[in-house]
Amino acid sequence: MALIVPPPNDKKRVKVYELRNNDWFDRGTGFCTGRLVGDESKIYVESEDQPERMLLETRISKDDGYQKQQDTLIVWTELDRTDMALSFQEAEGCAAIWDFVSQVQQHLQAMAGPDDALSDDAMDTFANPLALPRPELSNLDEIASLMRTVIATPQGRDSLSKLVISEDYIRKLVPLVTMAEDLESLDDLHHLCNIMKMLVLLNDTQIIEHVVTDDVVMGVVGALEYDPDFPTHKANHRRYLKDRSKFKEVVPIQDLAIKKKIHSTWRLLYLKDVVLARILDDPTFSVLNSLIFFNQVDIVSHLQGNAAFLEELFGIIDDPSSPHSRTKDAVSFIQNCCAVAKNIQAPGRQTLYANFIQNGLLRVINFALLNGDSSIRVAGTDILVAMIDHDASMVRAYIFRSIQDSKRPLTDTLIELLLIENDLGVKAQAADAIKVLLEPQQPSPPPNAETIARNSNNPEFLSKLRGNVPPNPQIDSFIQNFYDNSANKLFKPLKDLEKRKPSMNFTSQEVSLFHHLIEILMFLIRYHLFRSKIFIFHEGLPARIAQLLACEHKHLQLTALKFFRTCIGLQDDYYVQQMTKNFLFEPILNIVYDTMPRDNLLNSVCLELFEFIKRENVKPVIVHVVENYRAKLEEINYVDTFQSLILRYDQMQGYNPDADTTLFGQDPEGNAPRTSINGNQRWQGVKEMDAAEEAYFNTSDDEDELANKKVSRKRPSMTNGVSPLARSLVDYPDDEDESLEGNAAARERRPMERINPLAVDENAKSRIPVPSTPPPERLSEKRRREEDDEEDELGKLSTTKRRSSSITSVSSGVSIGSNSGNVLRRKKGFMSSGKEPGSSSDKIKISLAARTPAEGEAKRDEGG
Repeated sequence: MALIVPPPNDKKRVKVYELRNNDWFDRGTGFCTGRLVGDESKIYVESEDQPERMLLETRISKDDGYQKQQDTLIVWTELDRTDMALSFQEAEGCAAIWDFVSQVQQHLQAMAGPDDALSDDAMDTFANPLALPRPELSNLDEIASLMRTVIATPQGRDSLSKLVISEDYIRKLVPLVTMAEDLESLDDLHHLCNIMKMLVLLNDTQIIEHVVTDDVVMGVVGALEYDPDFPTHKANHRRYLKDRSKFKEVVPIQDLAIKKKIHSTWRLLYLKDVVLARILDDPTFSVLNSLIFFNQVDIVSHLQGNAAFLEELFGIIDDPSSPHSRTKDAVSFIQNCCAVAKNIQAPGRQTLYANFIQNGLLRVINFALLNGDSSIRVAGTDILVAMIDHDASMVRAYIFRSIQDSKRPLTDTLIELLLIENDLGVKAQAADAIKVLLEPQQPSPPPNAETIARNSNNPEFLSKLRGNVPPNPQIDSFIQNFYDNSANKLFKPLKDLEKRKPSMNFTSQEVSLFHHLIEILMFLIRYHLFRSKIFIFHEGLPARIAQLLACEHKHLQLTALKFFRTCIGLQDDYYVQQMTKNFLFEPILNIVYDTMPRDNLLNSVCLELFEFIKRENVKPVIVHVVENYRAKLEEINYVDTFQSLILRYDQMQGYNPDADTTLFGQDPEGNAPRTSINGNQRWQGVKEMDAAEEAYFNTSDDEDELANKKVSRKRPSMTNGVSPLARSLVDYPDDEDESLEGNAAARERRPMERINPLAVDENAKSRIPVPSTPPPERLSEKRRREEDDEEDELGKLSTTKRRSSSITSVSSGVSIGSNSGNVLRRKKGFMSSGKEPGSSSDKIKISLAARTPAEGEAKRDEGG
């Protein structure tokens, strides 16, 4: 490929931009070169920081729509419909790359052949050559009609754009505006307005840049003042643009190109926001935003790199002898720079703020916030908010250094501004700035924290989670200094409410101040759980906030209710205790009582508070409210919330209002009493006891005490379906062993008497023999035990075996209770252990050696 202009070999410093969602994304800064790779021409941009990384590699084609905007910008569209831009540091570098691109495109179009050549410009020239009539008043109607026909197709729009640029057609139309105004020809002015609209909406960057030049802009906006859609109205765009007082050069800008871009950017903003706001389409809106964005980047880059300019600018504010008007203009200029910085990329914005802070930006903020001029205070607040939005840690670091140096911190300045400022907007900005500066820097909650909060139905979960994480030492020291030295001053207006209890009439400034103070308190409750808890109740602030519930301003009452709802929502025992101790629920109940049964916002907020207390079962509050205000709660019956609270209180006290009869009582008709216990099932009264149950209850309590001793022993786990018995090392005979000895009738009768009727199944119950005579007296059993004590140990062992076999036969047919079952299983285990070889004699020897006459007498004393 032979090119007239060789590719530029020297590297041009450039920024690469990509349009994403109507916003230009900065890919990075690098060096641009044009190269020939085989039969293809490409543009390469190597990263400035990492030369091995390519920021851009694009092939030049004949129909990519390359455009050169201003002197340092090249814009085009990739094959995948992605808009790209190169912003060069120097105009010479942009011109070299543009010449290379233009030469490559011309060469490609020449090699494309006759068919492709006829598709664009040649096609228009050969088939339907476009020509506009001479720009004269008599031809305006024809010009407007022809343009309206041409712009209906994309090819016609491109052809019209090229014709307007090549013939400088707009400059020729500008004098016609003055001529038509002199002739007072309203129709011609309407035609000129329509023509200018169509030219601007061609969405061509060169046309738009040409429109805002010094010698053309007045004629264009003059024509646009006469909108045919509003024939009886005329705008005054030219008078606004001619007002030189709008542009104030605080510090002279020596670079004429930058000054020209400042003027062009201002005019573009005016066109976008005022002149064309009603008729703009999306493509034109995007083009205007792109031009404004790149102009702002160039302006900010020039200002932040000019050290002499910044030193002179901030020196005006530091110099006490500077005139007030010049100081005001300097603060306004910094405010405009911070506003422009919001729209540029983060690296450029970071560099701008770093240079501004280095030259004393925070001193400017302090000066502006305490200035007597309200416009300077507004400007200073805007600068601070813009800086906090960018990086609040920088402002915190500055405040921390001021505290270390024993200087007045910026938070005290903001507090003073919040207390004395009459501008409600400045008050709101100061309050927001205080909250952002006091927010601790903490790790983010775990990924599933929001899911846990939703499942727990607790909106304060995340706040409590964040509040439990300790801040870093620097932030902790900063926050502690706030509570020690600044918090009392901030909340002093709330504390002073105690002196004006009879009067609750406030001005609009006071209402706004109390609103912001309560909002700050709620912020502190969420983020500083420990410190705020101590401070708030030590100063008695909840009682002062409760006073606001009696004021006449409804939105201030809602803010106070929001504070108490936040305290209850935390479910902190300390907050609940203090609120009940100071009787802070009384004014809330008064609001419910006074506003019922109206369904207004104030009433609904109070109902939601008590509904939350009922749903979460906050017992101290329920007890406090019902015990102190029960009569008033009973009168509020248009909702069931308060009746439910009373019922919940009665249930906690063990009183059931439905159970108004005794256990064995009956109604006058003789029916069994009905209650709502046991899962709301009807209770059928007390059943008549059968003979087996009577025998069980007639049994002496001594036997139950002996059986309970057996139950207290630890039961071993089941092994192969049989429960092995845990027994002591020496198996001493006890009273139960002796009581089971005697005649056969006593042994057969006593197990039946020990059966627990509640443990007997239905099949076995029919087989239980019911005793026809009362059980024997205990005295005869004691005598038999005394006689049995005189038998030798071998006789007792054989007797025990016979007794165990009989008991086993009875237990196989009857499911006995737990107490007697323990005794029977223990005897069975003793018999089985006696069958082991060698174990019987050992047991006998140990048992004989263990029993002494003294112990025998003790046993007889216990039996008697």
